[in-house]
Amino acid sequence: MTYTSNPVLDKLPAHLQQYIKPQDYGEYSAIDQAVWRYVMRKNVDYLSKFAHASYLVGLQKTGISIDHIPNMYGMNRILKEIGWAAVAVDGFIPPSAFMEFQAYNVLVIASDIRQLDHIEYTPAPDIIHEGAGHAPIIANPEYAEYLRRFGEIGSKAISNSKDYELYEAVRHLSIIKEAQGTPQEDIDQAEKHIEDLQNNMGEPSEIALIRNLHWWTVEYGLIGTPENPKIYGAGLLSSIGESAWCMTDEVKKKPYSIDAAYASFDITQPQPQLFVTPDFAYLSQVLEEFANTMALRRGGLSGIKKLIASKELGTIELSTGLQISGNFDSVIEHEGKPVFFQSIGPTALSFRDKELVGHSIKQHATGFGSPLGKLKGMNLAIEDMSPLDLKAYNIFEGQQISLEFDGHIKIAGEIITGTRNLQGDIILVTFKNCCVTHNDKVLFESNDELYSMAVGQEIASAYNGPADLSSFNLVTHKVSSTTIKSKSNASHTQLEQYYEQIRHFREGKNITISRHKVFEAIRDNYPNDWLLPVELYELAKENGDHEFAHEISVHLQTVKLNNPKVGHLIDDGLDLVNHKCQTEKLK
Repeated sequence: MTYTSNPVLDKLPAHLQQYIKPQDYGEYSAIDQAVWRYVMRKNVDYLSKFAHASYLVGLQKTGISIDHIPNMYGMNRILKEIGWAAVAVDGFIPPSAFMEFQAYNVLVIASDIRQLDHIEYTPAPDIIHEGAGHAPIIANPEYAEYLRRFGEIGSKAISNSKDYELYEAVRHLSIIKEAQGTPQEDIDQAEKHIEDLQNNMGEPSEIALIRNLHWWTVEYGLIGTPENPKIYGAGLLSSIGESAWCMTDEVKKKPYSIDAAYASFDITQPQPQLFVTPDFAYLSQVLEEFANTMALRRGGLSGIKKLIASKELGTIELSTGLQISGNFDSVIEHEGKPVFFQSIGPTALSFRDKELVGHSIKQHATGFGSPLGKLKGMNLAIEDMSPLDLKAYNIFEGQQISLEFDGHIKIAGEIITGTRNLQGDIILVTFKNCCVTHNDKVLFESNDELYSMAVGQEIASAYNGPADLSSFNLVTHKVSSTTIKSKSNASHTQLEQYYEQIRHFREGKNITISRHKVFEAIRDNYPNDWLLPVELYELAKENGDHEFAHEISVHLQTVKLNNPKVGHLIDDGLDLVNHKCQTEKLK
């Protein structure tokens, strides 16, 4: 195990553990720590006025410091008190896995941190976005339950064959866009590839629609009224640029509804519109409304067709509760209903999410197919027959029988046994010397080999993933691309050392450091660096060294002239310091 566990993490199945990586806290440089501190100080100052009240309360409850990048081991000691945990991962992980982590009350945190050049916003998930954005709000019980429930439902959403390709493309773009020195033409090409994919996705899948809901709530949600909204979405809470911009009239505010599922988004651009929920409870109401549209609850012919189109491991649950998990290949329909289904490759049968004895992927290694529905000319379905009814229709052990279902599906053979659930209802009928046909086409034929016929009048549910997680080997994750670590050189290493010296001075670890000498070195050798001079300005003001503070301020004006893009960041940093000093004077 590559991480420190807690009772919440102990419940994670192996196929989710495969995404977890250790958080190597020693890899964070003093520059990284300064980036975290700047963003958090600015966020807390701004968001204390514009974020939902749960944000500041949550920072304290989840143990997230303003001055230090959170250590997940420390976070987990605190998070377990509210029934949650956090793990580190490498950037984006597949949407279904991300949702499933949420269903287990686990917060997935990309442990990398954005570069100083991208301090306002990065398309790549990072610890600022996850730790400072997601974690505080889950301290609100209503929202935490929404997040868990969202994960539970979202992990069952069915994808299509293009969804994974889009995920890989977005992951690739987020990596190269955050990586230092990526040629602009490579970024343009990656963005064009995503645009082409998005324009040719066809009808959106369930996972695409619920991902939209996730984006407009968990990531970019507002709460309150369109006229007076507050921020709760992690993407806004962690973006010092967009959290301010989203409050302007340039961003359209819409009342949140299920329509948000059909509102697409561009991960590379600030959002031109946002949705406002009246309260956290309403989020759950819309989620349930959306879940009612999913194959998870609707089942039927459309449900199994979604699974066939996805080409992914999925499950159908019949009206008897019997669950068939595998890769579904075909379905025969009659009058708008499925009358026969077929999976290919390893398939397992379960009941109440527990694999049935004798029906593992070993027993059904090449697939599983079965008739569905009612017997022709009979109003009573097999699943509704009592033992006396079954005997009356010769459906019992030792009988040579031929059954014809609606839709011209016939099964003939010798009944060996039946399998019943805990309520005594029959869910499987096992034959030998069996032949299954559709009109004149043979669908299955066996001699000594046993054949199990599923009992079920209809498909009650269809969803992504297996019914029993232990039925399949799901530890197959292979990362196609990993986040790119910035290459260091002597000059950058020296800059990191200057940042570390000032950090140690501020924390009292080494108060003999000459801040004046550090400032001169930065001014002469790193004329474009602005964050360390801002930190030096803060120390000068706190120590009452007004002459030194003025010298730094003059230098920062030069930096602004040479690089106008960072002007507002410098101004904001100085304003924070001046406001703090002014407040302390008034006390």
